[in-house]
Amino acid sequence: MIEKRLSRRYFFYGPLLAGAVPSGGFGSAASLPALGYKSVTDKLNIALIGVGMRGNQILLGAAVTENIAALCDVDETRLERASQTYPKAVKYKDFREMLDKEGKNIDAVMVATPDHLHTAVSLLSMQRGKHVYCEKPLTRTVSEARLLADAAARYKVATQMGNQGFSHEGTKTACEIVWSGEIGDVREVHAWTGAVTGGRLDIPETGLPEQPVPATLEWDLWLGPAAARPYNSLITRSWRPMHDFSLGGSLGDWLVHIMGPAHLALQLGAVFPTSVECVSKEPLNRWLWPWRAHTVFEFPARPGMPPVTVHLYQNMRGEFKNPPGMAENEALLPRGNNLAERGRPFIERHTSARRSAPGRGMQGRGAPGAGRGGRGPQPEDPALRVPGNGTVFVGSKGCLATSGRGEGVWLLPASRWADYKLPPQMIPRGVNHQQDWIRACKGGAPGVSQFPVTSKYLEWLALGTIAQEVSGKLVWDARNMRFSNSPEANKRLTPFTRRGREMKL
Repeated sequence: MIEKRLSRRYFFYGPLLAGAVPSGGFGSAASLPALGYKSVTDKLNIALIGVGMRGNQILLGAAVTENIAALCDVDETRLERASQTYPKAVKYKDFREMLDKEGKNIDAVMVATPDHLHTAVSLLSMQRGKHVYCEKPLTRTVSEARLLADAAARYKVATQMGNQGFSHEGTKTACEIVWSGEIGDVREVHAWTGAVTGGRLDIPETGLPEQPVPATLEWDLWLGPAAARPYNSLITRSWRPMHDFSLGGSLGDWLVHIMGPAHLALQLGAVFPTSVECVSKEPLNRWLWPWRAHTVFEFPARPGMPPVTVHLYQNMRGEFKNPPGMAENEALLPRGNNLAERGRPFIERHTSARRSAPGRGMQGRGAPGAGRGGRGPQPEDPALRVPGNGTVFVGSKGCLATSGRGEGVWLLPASRWADYKLPPQMIPRGVNHQQDWIRACKGGAPGVSQFPVTSKYLEWLALGTIAQEVSGKLVWDARNMRFSNSPEANKRLTPFTRRGREMKL
C-alpha cells in the first residue's frame, strides 16, 4: 500500500523536481546546439552581478569548476575587493554595459543584487541568451514572477533560483517522509521566522533625510527600476525591511527558505492559493514591511492530497500548540543538520563528504539560526516567543518538523523518531545548488529551482505581501491573475517601474 502511494505521488511531482534528461544525455552539446549548451568537459564563462557578501558566497560554488569572466557592481569599493579574488575578470558598474560589451565572452550570469533588481537583471540576461542563477527571492510581485517564467520558456536557457534548501538532503528526506504517508493527510502547515534582516528600522512617514552620495557609488544604477529618491546610507545598508526594495522583509529573506520543504512535499506548485489574508501585523507604514505578521493562505486539493491551510509567522509564534505527547522541554524544531540523536549518523553519511567536496557551496552547512531563529531576547508573551526558523506539518497521523532551509528534519514528538526507518529514496541526490545549475547549463537535467518551478512558489508568496497591505480575506483568481473581491489589491500585482526601465519579453 505504501509503495503504491509513493509511486502515485512521485509520479506527479518527482519528474518535475528531478528534471528531464535531454535526448542526447547529460552535457550533450549536440542535443541543444542552438542554445549555447557546452560539453561537461568545457568550462562556462560566468559573470557575477552584485559582488557583495552574498554574491561572493554563491560564486564560490561555481568558481571551483568554471571560469569567472566578469564582475559587475554599482559600488566601486566592493568591485575592487572582489577583483582581488578574481583578477582576470573584467569589471563593470552597469550590467547593461557588461552584457553589451562582453556578450560573446559570457555563457552564464549569477545575480546577487538587492531584490528589486532581480527581475530586470535576470530578464535582460536571458534575452541575451545567458543562463541565469538568481538569488532568492526571484521576484517581488506576481507579474514579475510570471514574466520570468515566460522568459525562461521563450529564451530556452538554464535557470535556477538561489534557495539552496531545494538541493539539501534534509528537504528531500522530508518530502519522502510526507509522501510515504507516515504523518497522514496534511491539512495544516505552520512556519516561523525570528530572523529580521536589517533590524527593526524606524523610518518616519516623511522619509529619510538626504545625504551626499559616496564617490564610489552609482546611486541611480543602485535604484534601477525603483522610484527616484535622495540617497541615504541606511537604504543601501538595510534595504531588506523596506517596501520598495524587497519581498515582504523577512518573508522574502527567510520564509522563502523555510517554506521550501512544504512547497515541494505538498506539491503547492501544482495549484495556486484560493485566498490569502494577513490576520495580524505591526507596524506598517509607506516605507516599511511589518515587523511582525501572521499571514494565512488557503490551498485547494492537489492529486492525492487534501486542501491545506498555510500559516506564515514573521517574528512571532502565533496560536500554534505543540502536538500531543511532547515533553515539556522538548524542542519544537530540529537544530541545523541534527535529525535528532537517532538521525545524526544518517545525515552525516550524506553531508560530511560534501563539506570538503569542491563546489559544496552551502550544501553541508547548518542553517544560520536554525533552532534559534536568529532571535534576540524573547518576549514574555507566549504568542511572540519564536520557536525558531522552521516549519511544522500537521498530519492526520502525526506531525513532522523541518528547520532552516530544510537542513533539520524530525517527527513529533521526538519519541516517534527514535526507531523510525526512513522511506525509500525517490528524489535523486547529487551536487550542491550551484553545480546543479551548472549541470543544466551544459545540457543536463534542469535545476531543481528552475524558474518554471520557483516562479509559482514566488507568486503565492508575493500574494502574502499584498495581503499585508490590504485588509481582509483576498480571493485569488489565478487564471485571470486578479483578486476577484479587491480592486485595491489588484493595483499591487505589478510593481512601479521608472520610465525607461520597463520590463517586457
